Amino acid sequence: MEELKLNYYFSDMENFRFKEIFKDCTYPWEVLSNINEYIKKFMQNEEMKINKASEIGEFCSITGNYFIDEGTKIHSNVTIQGPVLIGKNVEIQSGALIRPGTIIGDNASVGHSSEVKHAILGNKAKVASLAFVGDSILGKSARIGSGTILANRRFDQKNITIKIDGEKIDTELDFFGSIIGDNTRLGANVSSLPGAFIGPYTWILPSLQIRGFIPAEKRIFPKTEYIMKDNEKVELK
Repeated sequence: MEELKLNYYFSDMENFRFKEIFKDCTYPWEVLSNINEYIKKFMQNEEMKINKASEIGEFCSITGNYFIDEGTKIHSNVTIQGPVLIGKNVEIQSGALIRPGTIIGDNASVGHSSEVKHAILGNKAKVASLAFVGDSILGKSARIGSGTILANRRFDQKNITIKIDGEKIDTELDFFGSIIGDNTRLGANVSSLPGAFIGPYTWILPSLQIRGFIPAEKRIFPKTEYIMKDNEKVELK
């Protein structure tokens, strides 16, 4: 099932700043399972507090172990909870929360008051404001619109399963968000259910709820119908 393999979604893994995370992995959930071990290996099993950021705003909190490469700009009121790995020339805007197990590639950005948890952001990936990205992988130049939620846990808290062509596969993970391919774009206020797979160069227009597998190079439109009735005049207090 080629639609489940890493190389269906990501074509430029070799140029990713932390490319070794993909080594010996065939499927995305294998990568997510390896994040903590990879970060530990990167830090050589020792405490690491390397911060080469070119700019750190006021009232930031950076705790735990971390590697932050040169050229990165951290705006005011940002919270970073290690262990995390952050590449070169990354922009983390005010009020953002970067939680443990996050790996961010070069030239990526995280918007105002967005939260990223145990996720991988590819080179040039962008998360806009007020978004949540949990236990997910974003490919090169992927875009996540404002207010978008990549949900990462089933309501019944069971393992996340994926169904393609009638075949159901258990990821053996109870936290698993979305896999977003290279150059894919999710509009504002999109919500994806746990285990969503979206191929590269696909656009999801605003305000949609998505689930399951969406192939590469598609454009997904919402179907909106309004009910309009007369409304009496009420003076508001």
